[in-house]
Amino acid sequence: MKAIRTNSVLSFLIFYSASLSAAQTAPFQPDVVGDYNWYGCKTEATGVRALKLFEYADDTMTLESCRDFCDSRGTIFFGTEYGRECFCGNKFEAGSVDAPDSDCSMLCAGNQSNFCGNGNRLSVYIKDGATPDAGPSASTSSSGAPPVPTAPFQPDVVGDYNWYGCKTEATGARALKLFEYADDTMTLESCRDFCDSRGTTFFGTEYGRECFCGNKFEEGSVDAPDSDCSMLCAGNRRNFCGNGNRLSVYIKDGANPPDQTSSSTTSSGPKPTGAFPQGWTDQGCWQDGPNGRIMPTYQAPDNPNLTQESCAQLCFDRGYKISGTEYYRQCFCGNDIRNGGTRDPDESKCTTPCDGNREQMCGGAGYLKIFSDGPPKTFAPPAPQVGGLNGTWTYQGCFEDNINMKRTLPWALYFPETNSAEVCLGRCAAFGYPVAGMEYGEECYCGDPVDVSEAGATKRPESECNIVCSGNASAICGGGSRLTLYHWTGETPLYLFDYPQGNNAGEYSNLVGGVVTPLMTMQSITGKVTFLEKFGTGRDNSTGAYELDLSQVGNFNAAWREMHVKTDIFCAAGVILPDKGGRQLTVGGWSGDSTYGVRLYWPDGSPGRPSVNDWEEDNARLRLQQGRWYPSAMVMTNGSILVIGGEIGANDRPVPTLEILPPTGTKPLYMEWLERTDPNNLYPFVCVLPGGGIFVQYWNEARILDEVTFATIKTLPNAPGSVTDNMAGRTYPLEGTAVLLPQHAPYSEPLGVLICGGATPGGAALDNCVTTQPDAPNAKWTLERMPSKRVLTCMSPLPDGTYLILNGAKQGVAGFGLADFPNYNAVLYDPAKPVHQRMSVMANTTVARLYHSEAITLLDGRVLVTGSDPQDGKHPQEIRVEVFTPPYLLRGGARPSFTIQDRDWAYGDTASFQLGAAPAGTVRVSLLGGVSSTHGNSMGARTLFPAFTCQGTSCTVTAPPSAYIAPPGWYQMFVLVNGVPAVGTYVRIGGDPAKLGNWPQGFKLPGI
Repeated sequence: MKAIRTNSVLSFLIFYSASLSAAQTAPFQPDVVGDYNWYGCKTEATGVRALKLFEYADDTMTLESCRDFCDSRGTIFFGTEYGRECFCGNKFEAGSVDAPDSDCSMLCAGNQSNFCGNGNRLSVYIKDGATPDAGPSASTSSSGAPPVPTAPFQPDVVGDYNWYGCKTEATGARALKLFEYADDTMTLESCRDFCDSRGTTFFGTEYGRECFCGNKFEEGSVDAPDSDCSMLCAGNRRNFCGNGNRLSVYIKDGANPPDQTSSSTTSSGPKPTGAFPQGWTDQGCWQDGPNGRIMPTYQAPDNPNLTQESCAQLCFDRGYKISGTEYYRQCFCGNDIRNGGTRDPDESKCTTPCDGNREQMCGGAGYLKIFSDGPPKTFAPPAPQVGGLNGTWTYQGCFEDNINMKRTLPWALYFPETNSAEVCLGRCAAFGYPVAGMEYGEECYCGDPVDVSEAGATKRPESECNIVCSGNASAICGGGSRLTLYHWTGETPLYLFDYPQGNNAGEYSNLVGGVVTPLMTMQSITGKVTFLEKFGTGRDNSTGAYELDLSQVGNFNAAWREMHVKTDIFCAAGVILPDKGGRQLTVGGWSGDSTYGVRLYWPDGSPGRPSVNDWEEDNARLRLQQGRWYPSAMVMTNGSILVIGGEIGANDRPVPTLEILPPTGTKPLYMEWLERTDPNNLYPFVCVLPGGGIFVQYWNEARILDEVTFATIKTLPNAPGSVTDNMAGRTYPLEGTAVLLPQHAPYSEPLGVLICGGATPGGAALDNCVTTQPDAPNAKWTLERMPSKRVLTCMSPLPDGTYLILNGAKQGVAGFGLADFPNYNAVLYDPAKPVHQRMSVMANTTVARLYHSEAITLLDGRVLVTGSDPQDGKHPQEIRVEVFTPPYLLRGGARPSFTIQDRDWAYGDTASFQLGAAPAGTVRVSLLGGVSSTHGNSMGARTLFPAFTCQGTSCTVTAPPSAYIAPPGWYQMFVLVNGVPAVGTYVRIGGDPAKLGNWPQGFKLPGI
C-alpha cells in the first residue's frame, strides 16, 4: 500500500497517480481562487439552476478555468458541480440552500487536488468585495457607486421607451414588420437606438439577437405572459430579449399606437454575384415555425446585400449543408430542418425580395427559401421517443429528480452533442441498468427500479420535460430537475439475482481468535495455513509470520505457531511451488532490501503434529534482479516462476519488466505496456492459457504474451468497467479480483476468465463482473451486474465449480484509509447458470473486511476469511478469523469420503482412489489450484473437472493432459457426491520440470 494515502475523511476520492509523493496532501477546497473567495457549498435550486446566467461543461474543468469563464462575464459568483460543470450568476435562484462543505467532495475533472462540487452540490466562490443582491432587479447605492449586478430582468424603461409587454409573432408575418436586424451583440439599448432612429412607436427584441420595429402589430400577434420572454440578450446577459416566437416590446414614451399598419418602401438593389456551391439546389419554400425556428443552428447577421447565392455560400463556408433566406436580409444555416418544418406547396409564401437582388425571393414573413446539398433531413417537433427502441424499453413519463437534493438515478453521464434515447438507454443497458433517464438535454442517468422508489420520484406533467435532446432534435430529454424516464421491458431481463434463504444462503462463523492482521494467506500441502503480515501492523513483538493448525482451533496455544521473516513482505507476491515439498515462495516487498526479497518456506508437520521449519531468506545470496513492490508471480508451463511488474517501492517509479526464477542469466525484459499504465496495473492478473501463451490483465487492458519471448501475440479489447468511466480498472489500486472459470475434460472449450469488482480512478466502486475467453478467435468481454458495488474484492473457487465473492468496500480504492462502506454480503457466482442469472445473494458477516483482507478455500470445503488493515480511524485492524460455510455443507446431505495413495501425477496418467461408501447419487471430481491470496489476487487459482470412472467404490481419475491445461503444481483434489464435497487432499500434477527442489543452494532443499 502507498504510504501517502492517509488521514483524509474524503481521501478515498483521490485519483491515484504515479506522481504522488510523500510531500503531497489530500484534495482540498482552496479558500481563494484568484480574486474570488470561498462562499460555501450550495444545493441546486428548485426546477432551475441555482446560478443560471452562464454555464459550460468540460472534462478538463478546474476551479481556475471556471473562475476565468465567469469573471469574463462579470458575475459575482462562480460555482462548480459534478466535477466538470461551471455555473455563473449574481444571485441564487429559489430553493438553493446551504449544504455542509463536506458535501462538495467530487474531484475536479482537470485537477484532482481540488473539489468541484458534487451531484446537486456546487462549490461556490464570490467576487472579492462583492455583496450579493437578493432582489429581482438592479439597485442603486447612496454612494453613487455602480449597482451590484443581479439576476437577469426586464427593465421597465429603456431610454425614452417604456415596457409594453411580451407579445407573440403575427400569423404569417412579423408582428412588427417595418424594420429589423439581427446581431450577436444585441442589447435592448441597441435595438431601441435602431428603431428610434427610424421613428417607430414600438421596438421589440426576439430570440436574444433579433430586433424589430413598427407602429402597430400585425394580425395574429397577441399578448403573452411576461415570463415567456425569458431569453437573455446576446449582448447583455442581464436583460431579457424575447424568446422563440416571443418579443420583449417597448413603446415610445407618450406615444399611442396608430390604427393602421405603416408601410415601407423598397428600391432595386444590386444584382447577385457568385454562384451556389456545387450540388446545392432549390428545395422550395418552408414555413418557419410555429413550433420554433426550423433552422436554429446558426443565424448570420442581417445583410443588406443578401442574395440566395451569398447565403448558400456563407453556409457552405461555415461547414453547413443547408441555407435558408427569410424576410429580405436574413440568412440561416444548418444541417437539418427541425421542429417539424415542412415545405409549403405554395411558393407565393416566399415573396419578400432579397435586399441584394430584388429579382430573387428571400423567403417571406415566417417562411424560408431553402437551398441544400441534396434533400434536407427533417426532424419532427420534439417529443419523448416512444418508438424505435426494438421493444426493449418503454417510456414511463416525466419524473422528478433532485428530491431533497438527491439524484433519482445514481449514475450520471454527459453527452453534450449526442444525447438521445438510443445513446443513453443503450449505454445503461450495456452495463445492466434497467432504468434510464435523460435530463437537461445532454445528461443521461442510469439505475434500478428501487432507486426511483427510494427517491420518492413521482410522475409530473409532460410539459415539465421540455428540453430537446442534444443529439436528436425531434426528441425530448427531460427538463430542469426532470427526467424523461424509461424502463427496460425487453423479453430477456438485464439481470436476475437469486436470494436463497436459511442454510441455502451459507453461513459466516468465527473460527479462532487471531494473533495477527495478515496481508497474505496460503494453505500448505500439510493442511496448515500460513499467515504473513507487513511490518508495523501487529503488536510490537510480532514476528510478521504465523502458522495456524486447523485441527487445533479449540486450543488457542496449540493452534498458532510463531514463525519469522527477515524482510518486510508488505505487498509481496506469493505462489506454492511445484517441488515435492510444496514450498511456499514470496517475492518483493515494501522498501530497500525487502523489495528484492525471495523467501521460502518448506511446510512440515501435520494436523496435530507441530511443524519445525521456518521461512528462509538470504538477501545477499538470493534476490530479485530488480526490487519490486506489488508484483505478481505465476508458475509457468516449464515449472519456472514468472515475476511481473510492480514499482520500486514506497511510492516510487514503476518497474515495467518481468524476470524469471530461478535466474536464467537474462536481464529483466522491458514491457512498454507496464510502464504506460502504471500505477493502475499493479498486481496484474496472470495465467497460463491452454492455447499457449500467457494471459495478462492489468488496469482495463489485457493481452497474451508468447511464453518464450514474452512478446505480445494478441491484444484484447479493453474491459468495460463503469457506465460513467471507461478508465475504470480491475487491478490494484482499483482493486477487483480474478479467477479462471472451470475447465472440463476433454478440455476442448476455450478457458474463461472471470474478473469481479474494481473501481474508477475517482473511487466509484464497480457493481459488475466481466468474463472473456482469451484464446477465442474474436475474444470479447461480457459484463454481468453484481447485486452491489464492491472494491477490494476477494474471490474463492469452490469444489463444486462455483465461486464465492466476498470482502471489500462499496466506495473507494485500495490503500490505507481510501475505502469506506464495507460490503458485508457474500455473493455466489455459478457459471453453470445462464449469463446474467449467475449471482446469488448469500449470508452477511458483521466483520468489515477492507484493505489487506483475504479469502482461501480450505481442504474441508469452507472458505477461510481473514485480514483487514484499513488504518482509517474508523474500522479496526482485524485479527478475527472467520470461515464461510457454503450451502453444500449445510443442507444435511451425507458427506462422502475418499482415500488416494498416488498423490504425484504425470500428465495424462491415471490414479486410483477409493470412496468410503458406495455413492448414492452423482459423483464428480474437482481439482483446485493451490492459492496465495493477497490484495484480491488469488495467485495460482485454477479449477478443473477431470475425467474419472467408478465401479462401486473403486474409482480412477485421469490427470489433465498437459501443462497448458494444468501448470505444474499442487492441486486440492475433491470428490463430490450430490454436490457435497469430501474433505480434500493435495495432489501434485506435472512434477517439477524446472527442478526447483534443488534450488537455491544454501537453503533446505526437498529435492526433485
